[in-house]
Amino acid sequence: MTFEEIIHQQYGIDEEVCRMGTLVEESLQNRFREIDEIRDFNQIKVLKAMQNAGLAERHLHGTTGYGYDDDGRDALDKIYADVFDTEDALVRSQIVCGTHAIALCYYGILRPGDEVVAVTGKPYDTFDNVIGFDGNSSSILAYGIKYRQVDLLPDGSPDYEGIAATVTENTKMAVIQRSRGYDYRESFTMAEIGKIIAAVKEASPDTIVMVDNCYGEFVDTTEPTNVGADIMAGSLIKNPGGGLAKTGGYIVGRKELVKLCAERLTVPGLGAHVGASIGNNRDMIQGFYMAPHITSESLKGAVFTSAVFERLGFETSPASDSLRSDIVQAIKFNDPAKLIKFCKAIQMAAPVDSFVSPEPWDMPGYNDPVIMAAGAFIQGSSIELSADGPIRPPYIAYMQGGLTYANVKLAALIAADQIIKEGN
Repeated sequence: MTFEEIIHQQYGIDEEVCRMGTLVEESLQNRFREIDEIRDFNQIKVLKAMQNAGLAERHLHGTTGYGYDDDGRDALDKIYADVFDTEDALVRSQIVCGTHAIALCYYGILRPGDEVVAVTGKPYDTFDNVIGFDGNSSSILAYGIKYRQVDLLPDGSPDYEGIAATVTENTKMAVIQRSRGYDYRESFTMAEIGKIIAAVKEASPDTIVMVDNCYGEFVDTTEPTNVGADIMAGSLIKNPGGGLAKTGGYIVGRKELVKLCAERLTVPGLGAHVGASIGNNRDMIQGFYMAPHITSESLKGAVFTSAVFERLGFETSPASDSLRSDIVQAIKFNDPAKLIKFCKAIQMAAPVDSFVSPEPWDMPGYNDPVIMAAGAFIQGSSIELSADGPIRPPYIAYMQGGLTYANVKLAALIAADQIIKEGN
């Protein structure tokens, strides 16, 4: 029985929609081969790093208490540093999310009176409180750290002239956000990130460049640390966790900078020497091993979804034939009902809580009601299939993740079928 026949029988998807899916998939084979080549390159890179670190069965077990001499935790730090071509790494289950990992770079490196410049526009919504836009008393502004921002140009590209005019020798750190967040722009490619870093360093050679790498790991054969980033951070329940890490985040970069972040995570003097892994080592290590493959499955699903909704007349970003630098797929609906319908359909295709119907709600850290579809094995895991979006014009859905391409393909076709039927 073909995939078309199975999903028609099991999910009631219209036969025309099923056939459209087959035609779309056939048209994408060259693109899928390109994704497979990137996957294979990164898989070998991760494998060799594990071998270089002498990864052994004993490293898969955890520690308790203070976590002194946790060989598995320390081995994983070495593996991350090797893969991302950096001097050091901090990979911890005690880092609770991507926002936490990135905030550790702010709080660990910056001191009262220092200046930080966001050179790719306003950071993701969850940083409003970290920076202090909302007057939070624990924000960097409340600590006397100065914040400046270089907005993107109207077409979403970096403002290199603005960077040159804003970054000075007084700028302690410049921040780049690789992915789009809730902005309707392309994520930045490695060539663009390298050019942004060069612009910062030309304006002020001693300025530290930090990159928020969430959603971008293993999408390309190079990473921001290969093109000049001094420090970089991300989440383990996104790409590098491979769908197995239950929680956690990472920071990689120059040794002295990683040390500062480690001492902010724990306490000065102890830093990275403590933090029991409590049985998480196996999932974090094996998840990193699986990450290149899982990321490629997610990417194929994103490309397929983009192509399907392009055929239905919707604007997508990235387009199905565009170069990609993260796993996020945006679809502009220009209609709140269609945005909500799309997210409900994604939830219907989930392996967990498929019977749940998501509704917009006032989610902590966001300024607009947000609808989130996430039927995942790990709560909030966005390397697993999920979709969300703020309920504000132009009503854009942001889909990401998918542990298997087949699941994302099913979800895209359920959503297409639901939206077509609603319009008839």
